[in-house]
Amino acid sequence: MPPRNITGFSEFLLLGFSEEPELQPLIFGLFFSMYLITVFGNLLIILATISDPHLHTPMYFFLSNLSFVDICFTSTTIPKMLQNNHTKSEVITYEGCIIQMYFFILFAALDDFLLTAMAYDRFVAICHPLHYTIIINPQLCGILVLASWVISVLHSLLQTLMVLRLSFCREVEIPHYFCEFNQMVQLACSDNFLTDMVMHIAAGLLGGGPLAGILYSYSKIVSSICGISSAHAKYKAFSTCASHLSVVSLFYCTSLGVYFSSAATHSSHPGEIASVMYTVVTPMLNPFIYSLRNKDIKRALKGFFGMAAINRPRVFG
Repeated sequence: MPPRNITGFSEFLLLGFSEEPELQPLIFGLFFSMYLITVFGNLLIILATISDPHLHTPMYFFLSNLSFVDICFTSTTIPKMLQNNHTKSEVITYEGCIIQMYFFILFAALDDFLLTAMAYDRFVAICHPLHYTIIINPQLCGILVLASWVISVLHSLLQTLMVLRLSFCREVEIPHYFCEFNQMVQLACSDNFLTDMVMHIAAGLLGGGPLAGILYSYSKIVSSICGISSAHAKYKAFSTCASHLSVVSLFYCTSLGVYFSSAATHSSHPGEIASVMYTVVTPMLNPFIYSLRNKDIKRALKGFFGMAAINRPRVFG
């Protein structure tokens, strides 16, 4: 007898990292701390770029958008995981799982496109510095961000519709801490050949395309830097893109690790750890990577907190 589509009244179980009760408080505290650091750190980047007129440039425009997306990206998974951990429940409704998966794919794709736009910005700044203000103008920046949103929304909608056509059995156990797309496709009771094909084509186009653009941009950047005679000028040129290159490496290495590990094996543990790296650790580290070696961000934050201290109401006895 073929499996019936009973997703209308089914519940999914998010198994998380460990079912041992003594580890639950540790997991809750760790992820709650990382989530707070991620939100406040990226909020500081956004406030710094908004408050300081010197940061109203294309590079910091893309950075503030990336910080906003990172907050949303982390917020799609961690709050539900923390709630389940606190209530000792593993349940997520079918509708909640679909919504979580939709926004997860949306913000993951946005991260990908924004990192590509930032790589293009650094490419023009280093390889074509005299034409930078003409090429990277406010109109182009707005178009790149808008196009990233439109493509990401359509891509996420397509992937979600492919999952909606699948049938799931009752009490589906997802060996993950969120409704991960690959895991849901593997756990479907119905034939998932078409969904698998669409998933791999989309991953090749929307994952490989931006990655190829980033690699091309940095190949040209490295070639231009090697042609500079002054060692100081080389260091200055490289330092302008070192932070972005670190974030790109961390994001792509972990996300590609998740993709290939899920394709090669049905074991979820390595993929789950790699998922934590690019869904939690990378958004958390982004503010530190972009601010620790960035004098403009440090100056803007000092100015922001200085103004906040000056404007704070005082009570005189």
